[in-house]
Amino acid sequence: MGNSSTAMANLSFRRARTIGGLAAVLLLLAACAPAPPRTFSGDQAYAHVLEQCALGPRPTGSPAHRAAGDAIIAHLRQWDWTVETQEFPYRNTTVRNIIGRAGSGPVVIIGAHYDTRRSADMEDPSQPVLGANDGASGTAVLMELARALDKDRLQHEVWLAFFDAEDNGNLDGWEWCVGSTYMAEHLTVRPRAVVVVDMVGDADQQFYFEHNSDPALLQELWQIAATLGYTDTFIPEYRWTIYDDHVPFARRGIPAADIIDFDYPYWHTTRDTPDKVSPQSLERVGRVLEVWLEKRE
Repeated sequence: MGNSSTAMANLSFRRARTIGGLAAVLLLLAACAPAPPRTFSGDQAYAHVLEQCALGPRPTGSPAHRAAGDAIIAHLRQWDWTVETQEFPYRNTTVRNIIGRAGSGPVVIIGAHYDTRRSADMEDPSQPVLGANDGASGTAVLMELARALDKDRLQHEVWLAFFDAEDNGNLDGWEWCVGSTYMAEHLTVRPRAVVVVDMVGDADQQFYFEHNSDPALLQELWQIAATLGYTDTFIPEYRWTIYDDHVPFARRGIPAADIIDFDYPYWHTTRDTPDKVSPQSLERVGRVLEVWLEKRE
């Protein structure tokens, strides 16, 4: 009995030692394995929509707007983007564009405005617009791109441009697209292309070609959407002619395109709230841009 018990104990010890060794090897392999690639997440983009809206309406010059800009800067720095700001006065208000840069080569700009309209003039002009879709959605896509993009695969120097003072046009003499106009007029390099995302989070999402956009660039982006299976939402037909943040660049001869869903019934109303925005809609836009930026030559 004694010898048998000793033999069984030795066998159990050897098995335990083998299992422990295998566990150690597996842990070592796991530590040495490359991290899974980051991919654009609609849920994380939607979280950025909620974060912005939690600040309330964010018209240019307001404390909430300044806080939103500061949060954008902190997020870009967290993901190792080089940050530059452009501050300038406009109608006794400080306007601040924010640019995050990464990669090398010819410049490509992805832009969105992060300000919101101070008057819901399509419903109640005395009230401001929260801007969950018109403001926060495009900004959220850029913020999630800052996290998700694989910088080693970028074929260009990418600028994530957060434009200020886009959305108060026709109010008290304000113009539209003040921040993007300033940036376009003060470029020291000529970008290869500019893509603006605006009002991209609508749960009932439909993107059509826009007449002020570069046709070849539209075709390129919509083709990527088709390969990703987004033909129901990226529809290669012309519908709108819109003055948006892409126009100041297009006027300088730079290929520029606007991804915008203008079939949005809550535009410039107090009902432009986060419940109208879909994580899936944000993800479709983010994935198209992610593929375009990481594989474009």
